[in-house]
Amino acid sequence: MTTLILSVLFSISASADVIEVDGIYYDISETTATVTSGYNRYSGDIVIPESITYYSKYSVTSIGVNAFCGCNRLTSVTIPNSVTSIGGSAFYDCTGLTSITIPNSVTSIGGNAFWGCNRLTSVTIPNSVTRIEENAFHGCSGLTSVTIPNSVTSIGDYAFSKCSGLTSVTIPNSVTSIGGGAFIDCSGLTSVTIPNSVTSIGGGAFQGCSCLTSVTIPNSVTRIEETAFSGCRGLTSVTIPNSVTSIERYAFESCSGLTSVTIPNSVTSIGNNAFSDCSGLTSITIPNSVTSIEGYTFSSCSGLTSITIPNSVTSIGNNAFYKCSRLTSVTIPNSVTSIGSAAFRSCSKLDNVYCYAENLFYIGNDIFKDSYIEYGTLYVPSSAISYFLTTKPWSEFGTIKVLEGTEKKCETPSISFVDGKLTFSCATEGVEYVSDVTCSDVSRYYSNEINLAACYDITCYAKAEGFINSDLATAKLYWLTSSGSLEGAGINNVSMRGIAIQSAGGFITISGLDNNETVSFYGIDGKALGTTTAINGTTSFVAQSGSIIVAKIGKENIKIAVK
Repeated sequence: MTTLILSVLFSISASADVIEVDGIYYDISETTATVTSGYNRYSGDIVIPESITYYSKYSVTSIGVNAFCGCNRLTSVTIPNSVTSIGGSAFYDCTGLTSITIPNSVTSIGGNAFWGCNRLTSVTIPNSVTRIEENAFHGCSGLTSVTIPNSVTSIGDYAFSKCSGLTSVTIPNSVTSIGGGAFIDCSGLTSVTIPNSVTSIGGGAFQGCSCLTSVTIPNSVTRIEETAFSGCRGLTSVTIPNSVTSIERYAFESCSGLTSVTIPNSVTSIGNNAFSDCSGLTSITIPNSVTSIEGYTFSSCSGLTSITIPNSVTSIGNNAFYKCSRLTSVTIPNSVTSIGSAAFRSCSKLDNVYCYAENLFYIGNDIFKDSYIEYGTLYVPSSAISYFLTTKPWSEFGTIKVLEGTEKKCETPSISFVDGKLTFSCATEGVEYVSDVTCSDVSRYYSNEINLAACYDITCYAKAEGFINSDLATAKLYWLTSSGSLEGAGINNVSMRGIAIQSAGGFITISGLDNNETVSFYGIDGKALGTTTAINGTTSFVAQSGSIIVAKIGKENIKIAVK
């Protein structure tokens, strides 16, 4: 008997502030009342009054947490203008609820408020609400349209997730952020316009919106979070604005209807799997701002036929282009130093690889496995061809050719006259010299006399294996009288010496001189231009290209055309 009395007293005490008026339970406090749950579950049509009288008068100001939770026979609810807040999970799993009127007095709708109300076909969110909390309308699969008022600044995580019947949504300019998974699995959603006020799109915001055919991303967005549009199979094209600096992982994964993507130069990173399984993607331009292609970024893009990787990229991640089964051509720039494992594995139609990279410090395993490279052609720089011919997997290509335009050119040789011999030198090592010496005197004349000019024209170019032949170097070799006094000497006693003069790039080089011999230079008008002194038999002088100057060597004057 004692136990029974204590039990009754506890029940009365615990529910002392919860009252029932006309079938609705309230939690009262001073002058206000909050709708709450009670002994009996709510059902049918419920009209909540603005106030109640229970000994005293109470204004109904809120719908409490879990107030109608699980009331699956509830069909409609009318909320009065006195209510300012709807608590979390207030109508959770009210599967029979078909309509609800939310007045302009309501400023907040709690998380999970209408979770699982799958028969709710329409809802009007009043202008007084500033934020739609997480999971607020999760699983409201019967909801076909929703208008979000200009008062709302943020849409919480999973706010409209799994609203599969939702075909359109209008996001106002007041919204600055769209939470993660906000519209995930809204499979009926066909289009969405994101206003310029939005700066961030949360992870998975539109993931699984398989009927979404178009989306406009404004210039205000700086980052597209991971899985943001993953599984949007109906999306055919997307333009990413210049404001975006990063595309996170899985952002457009499995967007099989996507045929083209424009990535702006503002993007510096593209996350792993960002475009994986975009089987309809036929082309993509990667901007010069991107420094790395992460793992699986374009894997299973079976419609992609060619790809050019920009010079900014230094690394290609594991499986980056794995199973791009229609990829026929790849261009790898010289900037790439690392290629991950299976980067181009199972690219079964890969015919041509243009690899400019010469400083590969890391090469993963199975880069070209199952890509039949034994039938393909690899184009490489001439300077690195020996590396590619002897290093796997490159050496396994059926044909290896030199890239046109990548052959290095031999430096232009210099010509000098030293110790009675013509001498050629070149900055490129291991070259061969091809020279020609001609003299205008050595020709057949139909005359009874020949004027001996004692001048030879010399040409020379350098060549080497794997290099383009150098530019042609030219010089003149003059035979002049000795710098010593020759007055009174007989013709048989005349001492001669060879002086070679080469002109290129505004520089005049004279060799074959005596050490410390002075050479004076004059303009064609006789104006003195300067004097130089030979060191080790050679001296140089700078003059204006295209001009003609006179060099005075000993007693001889020689005209020189400056090249």
